[in-house]
Formats: sequence, C-alpha cells, structure tokens
Amino acid sequence: MKFATYTTFKGEKPRFGFLIEDSVVDVMRSSIWINENNKNSTFLSIPSTLKLALHKWNENFIKLVELEQYISNLDYSSLQVNGKSLSINLNNVNLLPPIPNPSTFRDFYAFEQHVKAARKLRGLEMNPDWYKIPIFYFSNTTELYGHKEDILYPIGTKELDFELEIAVIIANGGKNIDKQDADKFIAGYTILNDWSARDLQREEMQMNLGPAKGKDFGNSFGPYMVTPDELSDSWKKDKMNLRMTCYVNDKLISDGNSNDLYHSFPTMLQRASMNVNLKPGDYIGSGTVGTGCILELRPESVGGWLKKGDTVRLEIDCIGKLENTII
Repeated sequence: MKFATYTTFKGEKPRFGFLIEDSVVDVMRSSIWINENNKNSTFLSIPSTLKLALHKWNENFIKLVELEQYISNLDYSSLQVNGKSLSINLNNVNLLPPIPNPSTFRDFYAFEQHVKAARKLRGLEMNPDWYKIPIFYFSNTTELYGHKEDILYPIGTKELDFELEIAVIIANGGKNIDKQDADKFIAGYTILNDWSARDLQREEMQMNLGPAKGKDFGNSFGPYMVTPDELSDSWKKDKMNLRMTCYVNDKLISDGNSNDLYHSFPTMLQRASMNVNLKPGDYIGSGTVGTGCILELRPESVGGWLKKGDTVRLEIDCIGKLENTII
C-alpha cells in the first residue's frame, strides 16, 4: 500500500489516507462511512494519523489492507461523510512528509561511491572502519518539507546542493534490534532529499564536528510511504534494485541505484537501535546514492550550484517523485 499525510486547505489538521489509483482515500472518513452505512465498526479503531498507526503496526496494517479492499469494491468517489468526500484526487491535495513530526531522523552514509568521492574532495583516503561500521548523524526534525513544497534558499550559503536518498520509516519501535529481525521494524520506504549548504558544511567539518548547520535548514520526504509488499518484485540477490534519479529543471543529472548500498537497512537499524529505542515514525536515511549530488558531480559539470527558481525532482522506481522549488 501507499500511505499519504495530506491537507486540502491551509491550516487544516493533517489527514491520513491511502492511495487507490490517482486518489487519496481518507482513512477516518472511510471508517465512519462503513460503520454508519454497513454497521461495521471494525475500522474505527485505526488511529487518525500514520504516526499513531505505526505504534501497533502489525495490527493496524492488517485492518488498513482490509479497509482498502472494502473501499475498492465501492463507488468510493461518490461517497461522503458529513458532506466531506471519502476520496480526493491527488492533484487537489497538499502532500506533507509521510511523518511530519518524527521523534528522530538519523541519516546514514551507506553508499560507497558517494563516500569515496566526498572523502577524495577533502584529500582523504577511505577509512577501513567505514566498511565495518554503518555511521550516521542526527538531523533536524522540525524543518521537514513534502512534495511540491517550496524550499527557502538558506541564508549564508552560496553552494546549495541536493542529496538523492531513500529512507525507511520505523514501525512498532524497538531497542537493540538484531539485523535478522529488522524487517519487522520497517513500515515502508520514502524518498529523501537531504538539502545541503556545502560551504557551511565545509567550515564546521574542518573542526571535526557536523554536518549540522550545513544540513539543518531543510529535508524533504515523500511523496508517500510505500510498504515493503509493494516492492517485493524489486529484490534481486538480497538487494533492492530501484533506479534513483534526479532532475534539475527537468534535466537529468543524477542516475544511481539502491542496489549499490554497501550497508543494508537491516544493518543500519541494528546500529541505530543499539542501546536506544527507535520510535514509531522515526526516519532512517540511506545517505547519498552514487552521483546523487552536485558535490560529487562537481558544479562546473552540471551548471553550478542550485539557485533560486530551480526545481529539483527526485525519482525512485516504485516509490514516486519528490519535487521542490527553491525560492
């Protein structure tokens, strides 16, 4: 299934829905309609937000699958609850990050090609410990953007960059998770753009801290949370084979694949949860795919750093498109 967090007008409380073709079906309204019209209260216990549903994800996901099957057999586009439609066309909603308010967001550094290129630019060889330990940093959870939301050009930088990443969203929560059991804690996948101010990042990392101010002004997630069953045909030899691309102003500049991950998501979850509880709705980012940023491609090769007015579109097979314009 594909799940969305969305609004239909400014100031509306975020709503929780699932996709059927080109429509978002509202979970709460659908549950109420079924109860009122078919005397079936089964779905009323589904929480009103995706983040809350992730707390008992095994139980809630079963109900959500049943709800989708139930609604799919109805003429859902014509149904209403209290004058509000059960479904709305995707063109008429504002898509927020699947989880707009995560407890934490950890971003890893798991694609070897990107790590090698980034270290080479700093005059460094690969550290052999990188192959042993999946490493991450904590990023800001308060400056998150969804699909087609504008990104304010950050003050103090002249080297604005994107980073093309895939992320997982944590289900159930857990501590000291064994990588063999990690699949039980992955609710789904989404696209991540880890916006980066390279000059600010460079300044702070010379003092052996960061990235912090070079990163914390914005991260984009979306457009949906896609559950693992939707990607079952994408696995080859224990690796998820999804093409990952980036277009700047409709020009293709990045082209990578998720199967190049050196550290798997189960390995990342094992590391992230060591001695600490991962919470339902937490994000775990992969780090930048090979070729997935201007820093690696070099600005002189792609027309320079990002500018006001540029539109950046990330695409990952089977997950969707995440687009933002810099203003």
